[in-house]
Amino acid sequence: MNPDSVTGQVELEETVSEVSTPTLESNSRSATPTSYTGSSGTGDGIIRRGRRKHLKGKPAYKCTTYIKEEHDQPIFGVAINPFYKEGDTLTFATAGSNRVSVYELGDSTGIKLLQSYVDADSNENFYCVAWMYEETTGLPLLAAAGSRGILRIISPITLQCVKHIVAHGNPVNELKIHPNDCNLLMSVSKDNSLRLWNVKTNVLVIVFGGVEGHRDEVLSADNFLWNGSFLKMWRLNKNSIEETIKASYLYNSAKSPKPFKSMCVNIPDFSTRDIHRNYVDCVRWLGDFVLSKSCENAIICWKPGSINTPLEDVKPNETQVTVLYRFEYTSCDIWFMRFSIDYWQRVIALGNQIGKVFVWDINVDDPQKSRFSTFSHPKCTTAIRQTALSRDAGILLCVCDNGTIWRWDKTK
Repeated sequence: MNPDSVTGQVELEETVSEVSTPTLESNSRSATPTSYTGSSGTGDGIIRRGRRKHLKGKPAYKCTTYIKEEHDQPIFGVAINPFYKEGDTLTFATAGSNRVSVYELGDSTGIKLLQSYVDADSNENFYCVAWMYEETTGLPLLAAAGSRGILRIISPITLQCVKHIVAHGNPVNELKIHPNDCNLLMSVSKDNSLRLWNVKTNVLVIVFGGVEGHRDEVLSADNFLWNGSFLKMWRLNKNSIEETIKASYLYNSAKSPKPFKSMCVNIPDFSTRDIHRNYVDCVRWLGDFVLSKSCENAIICWKPGSINTPLEDVKPNETQVTVLYRFEYTSCDIWFMRFSIDYWQRVIALGNQIGKVFVWDINVDDPQKSRFSTFSHPKCTTAIRQTALSRDAGILLCVCDNGTIWRWDKTK
């Protein structure tokens, strides 16, 4: 791919922004055919995360540039490399069509194509990408998967696909690296299961699914929280699971005549369908709370049990959920539209199906006091499939159905 053929510069003065504060009218539930009718508690809606100034009446982010990938197909995944040191240049990766591309984010508000991996199968369609790193050298790796269910591990250093694993018999919708172990990777799939892989030993460690698991396509995951039409939680700190993970490091396929005995976990530690009535396509942790969205024009902040129930005390037979707040938006009633949250969990960003970006400042005492801004550009008019925020939320990336990548920089 020629970098010059994919780079375009936006007219900065065309950026449009709006700032809103929650009101009684704007907080009312959107009229959708899938309205939430659960009987959960309401809680006091308190999220204590320190004080910070709200977004002002001027734009918090300004569109600085965009590029278009030459395949002209939807880009479903984008991820900024979180494993960087101070002074390093930021890089990010995208997943769309049969390509995984790596870009550099320059200090001068630019985007530079570094490399692009093209799968040999033209029918492959990558849906997700995640950054990893080699345990011994610390060098970056990329994990990507999509419609064929094959997990690719790519080295941006050697410019090679260093290994591939037939992970699922159906498409893989999302990949998540374990927060404390760079060798453990979770894949979620249309085949109703979630699978934990040890990519160092090429071992399938655990399969989450079965009788009490998901009964339909699984679309999203975050650490030990996964969802399809149900929202389910599994704990990874159980003795049996920890022992299986340890055993996966000791397994050597060249010396063992038998395959590794993968663990199957059928029963989740918590399950509910009282938050959404449609497929849940994005879910993220917010401390001990959960952020989740469906096609109902709202990101819902909730927690299992009552507002005062510690997460570790939630039992598998728990039926109560507490809805804390609804972050509402418009024109986003299609699936596979993913929001992002920055490392410090202060900003949420989501794009809609007509190219608008919604940004919430959630670093407030009470979510009722949070303000959100909407940003748009006349040339961005297609669905924004996913957003990505840099560690300090200074850079916001959006990837779209027409193969474009948009960069928004936080204004000083």
